[in-house]
Amino acid sequence: MLEQIKNVLVEAINVDLEAITPEAKLNEDLDIDSLAAVELALELETEFDIRIEDEELAKLVTVQDIMDLIASKQ
Repeated sequence: MLEQIKNVLVEAINVDLEAITPEAKLNEDLDIDSLAAVELALELETEFDIRIEDEELAKLVTVQDIMDLIASKQ
């Protein structure tokens, strides 16, 4: 799952692959602002065939949070 998330981050948001770790903070470490977060959510929904609600998106702080959310929806 981490590899799929990395691919989405690199392709959709243009994040540096080396910076993506489970502990990486989306805003501080990966420079993902609110607009990029919405784009990320859309890409993750497509990649994993899930729905991410706005409230859930607002709670995502780290890459691990993304993995946990996806795991809870599969």
